[in-house]
Amino acid sequence: MKKHLIAAAFAGAFLTLAGCADESTPPSAQAQFLQPIDVANVLVKPVQSWHTYTTRLESPQEVALMPRVSGVIEAITFNEGDLVKKGDVLFKLDDRPFAAVVASLKAQVNSAQAALEQAKSEAKRAERLTERKAISTEQAESRTSVLRQREAQLAALQAQLTSAKLDLEFTAIVSPIDGVISRANITKGNNIIAGQSVLTSIVSNEKMYAYFDVDERTWNSDFSNVTAQSRQPVVMQKVGERGFAYKGYINFIDNQINSSTGTLRVRAVFDEDNSHLRAGSFARIKLAANSVTEQIIVPDRAIGTDLKNRFVLTVGENNVLQYKLVTVGERYGSLRAVTSGLSEGDVIAVNGPARVGPGMPVAPNKVTIDSSDVAFTLANDDSSLVAKQ
Repeated sequence: MKKHLIAAAFAGAFLTLAGCADESTPPSAQAQFLQPIDVANVLVKPVQSWHTYTTRLESPQEVALMPRVSGVIEAITFNEGDLVKKGDVLFKLDDRPFAAVVASLKAQVNSAQAALEQAKSEAKRAERLTERKAISTEQAESRTSVLRQREAQLAALQAQLTSAKLDLEFTAIVSPIDGVISRANITKGNNIIAGQSVLTSIVSNEKMYAYFDVDERTWNSDFSNVTAQSRQPVVMQKVGERGFAYKGYINFIDNQINSSTGTLRVRAVFDEDNSHLRAGSFARIKLAANSVTEQIIVPDRAIGTDLKNRFVLTVGENNVLQYKLVTVGERYGSLRAVTSGLSEGDVIAVNGPARVGPGMPVAPNKVTIDSSDVAFTLANDDSSLVAKQ
């Protein structure tokens, strides 16, 4: 009996303590939990549409250096990979055989000149004797003919001498352009053949060309008024780089559309700050449309995908998230243009639907969308930020 009374007493004490605990629990612990998320006002920026093309850089001038005369290489006078100037001597051939030919022809020219002087003297004497009827007409004409022959012989020898002097000059092989020289393909002591042996190659580095093809629809919609004289600006990115650091412009537009591909061949030139550009390099070209329009800008991560639809979560009344269908435009770095679905002043969930969904009340944390390192038009003077992606 005592055991039952003790158990009943313990049970009553426990119920009393439990009731006191429920009464002391604060109401806030029983309220609904609100997910904290970052929200921000959408940006409105003037933007241009960008078109990206891949290309390989080409040098305006490339020379496969070949000799004009055959001979034996006596000396190589350049350092491989160096910058060379037009007229710099690169190879020297053994010039002794050519000098001997020049000396021989000079002697023959001197002999021909002496023979010509004698022929002139005899022709003048023949004229005087003919006037006095001292010689026949046939003899006078013969002396005149000899004079003409001596003149022709001298002219032929002089032409041969000029050619021999050129050959002697060509034994010093010079650079025909300014540029960067490659390695020597044929070394000292080897015999080379005129017009066949490729000694080295030289690539001009004053500027670089980039050819790319623009489809006909894009050209007609965005660049129909562009000409080579317009110097339409472009920016370029090399492989392994993040920004589009090189500025150039269009300086050639082909005269017809390629009927097979429906594209127009265009050339951009980069003639400033191109010391690090090399012919053959793979590159990406960005070309901005001429028209500038104001569009809504949001972080790309704020845009979700629902089957075929793109949507953004906006903050509505009572901090409840709302589902809004959007149409997206160009990407600018980590930001994206929205062409429809949002309005200026809308507040969005900047991190998208990662942890939240439509109809969900949230605890908003107001932040600002950072666009300081992104250029939306080519008007930005900092080329390292232009079209950064």
